[in-house]
Amino acid sequence: MEKSRIHIPHIGMRIIKSAFGVLICFAIYFIRGKQGTPFYSALAVLWCIQNQTKNTVQNALQRTVGTGIGAAYGLIYILIKPRVPQLGDSFLHYCIISIALIPIIYTTVVIKQKKASYFSCVVFLSIVVNHLMDENPYMFVANRSLDTLIGIFVGLVLNSVSFHGEYDRDTLFIADVDRAMDGLSTGITPFSQIMIKNMLEKGMQLTFMTLRTPAGFLEGMPDIKPKLPIIAMDGAILYDTKENRYPKVYVISAEHACNIESFIRSRGFNIFTTIILEDVLIIYYDELKNTAEIDIYEKMHKSPYRNYLNKERPKDHPVVYIMCVDETRKIEQLEEDIKRSDIYEELKILSYPSDDYKGYSYIKIYSKNASVQNMTDYLKNMIDAKKVVTLSDNDRNKTDYCYTECDRIVRKLHHLFNFKRREKAYEQCKPAKAYR
Repeated sequence: MEKSRIHIPHIGMRIIKSAFGVLICFAIYFIRGKQGTPFYSALAVLWCIQNQTKNTVQNALQRTVGTGIGAAYGLIYILIKPRVPQLGDSFLHYCIISIALIPIIYTTVVIKQKKASYFSCVVFLSIVVNHLMDENPYMFVANRSLDTLIGIFVGLVLNSVSFHGEYDRDTLFIADVDRAMDGLSTGITPFSQIMIKNMLEKGMQLTFMTLRTPAGFLEGMPDIKPKLPIIAMDGAILYDTKENRYPKVYVISAEHACNIESFIRSRGFNIFTTIILEDVLIIYYDELKNTAEIDIYEKMHKSPYRNYLNKERPKDHPVVYIMCVDETRKIEQLEEDIKRSDIYEELKILSYPSDDYKGYSYIKIYSKNASVQNMTDYLKNMIDAKKVVTLSDNDRNKTDYCYTECDRIVRKLHHLFNFKRREKAYEQCKPAKAYR
């Protein structure tokens, strides 16, 4: 067991940009001769600085529209209020302000700018609550609007500016974060998710390799949508998460699969056989016998990404992989039997103890060609990448960089992507504890 470690997030670029943006707003306030109220500029810039720069211009436009709506309603109110002296600073005055928020928000809905409602309300309230009656109402509204627009503009610029070097969009980056997806180490932290999304948004050619099925990957990283196909099942398949299809699959021939199934069943094992039929992943299984099989089925068959069938596999269809889970001593004996038999030819066997079921182990049988390296070469040629860099939180695969924490992998990816250069030697690292 690895000792649990307290995860202390580092200061990210959003935090730095937020503080810098507020400083710029104060500087503009002094440049303007202390005209206006910098509080509203600071408020706007803090709202505009986002984790991701996607749709930055569109968001700025929505906030500008919101400023216009709020300013218009605010001007109308402060022009009408002096005509009703009874209002003054009474409770009725604040009741009317509160009710006025209804048509303001409704206006943003009608013009299909719902995201602008917050800024509309903020600008309106800043005008009608703080208005000094001896000021020119037009100038007052203009200053309040300008204060907010300054913050929006500063936020837009800072969100769009990169403080790094040239982006490396020519390299294929491949990350293995199976340990993190299984909740080991620090897991997939919010920091890692935000950084990965930002890099993908900026055009990074990033994908993932995993021992899991596509369903396992999608469940382990539900918020990450890589643009490139992922290398799943230890290199057996290439899965496109956007199109829900399999551009490349290494399979065991239908005839050979029949021989393997007969060999395993003759020794009393249940088999989970995975095939891909018209881009649909189907898992055929026999009668469930042990507690591990039953529990796995109960957990997995409810997933919308998996299709389990309790029937015999069509004999004319090739197989992606065959899996058994049973007592460790039985699995070890089965592996030895297979390796000594004629069916072992053209196969790759992966067996390992289960972390969830004590005393049980898995055995997975793939085509000999099913490897991360083969699939990496295929993907590299498919996207015409100039080179490949692989990183892992697991030492089962040969990678360029190996770390024990997902956040360290993400930081290294960020460094390699943002500071494009060919490093002379790979960083030396202590391999992670073997895990599958």
